[in-house]
Amino acid sequence: MSSSDHIFLFSSLESKGHSTARKVHLRRLYDILQLSIQRHDFERAKRIWGILAGCKEIDWKALWTTGLHILGENKADERHLEVSIDYLRAMMLQSPEDQEAILKELVFRLLLQGRCRDALDELELYLPSLPYQDNPILHIYAGLASLYLAQQNSAPSGECDRASLREAQNHLDHAKVLDPDNSVVAHFTAKVRMMPW
Repeated sequence: MSSSDHIFLFSSLESKGHSTARKVHLRRLYDILQLSIQRHDFERAKRIWGILAGCKEIDWKALWTTGLHILGENKADERHLEVSIDYLRAMMLQSPEDQEAILKELVFRLLLQGRCRDALDELELYLPSLPYQDNPILHIYAGLASLYLAQQNSAPSGECDRASLREAQNHLDHAKVLDPDNSVVAHFTAKVRMMPW
């Protein structure tokens, strides 16, 4: 059987013809990686990912989402969330072309952990500049983190922290301008307006 007769399950890793045995072997490893992920066999997936990431033919930075998926196999476990956050922070430095998508994932995981202050700090670093300031999802995340902090820092009288509420409203209003049909924005904007200032 020649190398051009091989049938691969998943299209990736330069789906064009494969001329060497090494390339065929790498494609087979990639297929096993994808099957392991789909079967939730994350121990095998981690071992294969380690092999593939060490190969010069593989652009592991472009496959950062696969690495994140393998790391975050157990989303309920706090340790896995922390490892995922560290991985995403490292990937922000390694893949500048994917920083916007990586930032969304990073902030989402910080919010999942209840680390709203950290999420907001991360967003405040990037939101003033392009292309981040034109991303409605990042503004929604900033608005939700500010809303949570406003409730957390509320006065004994039940009034929420006004500065945080104002910040939440500004971010949600900006997200509404960028994405007027977003129902999440409409819902939380109404919620902010009903809160005791």
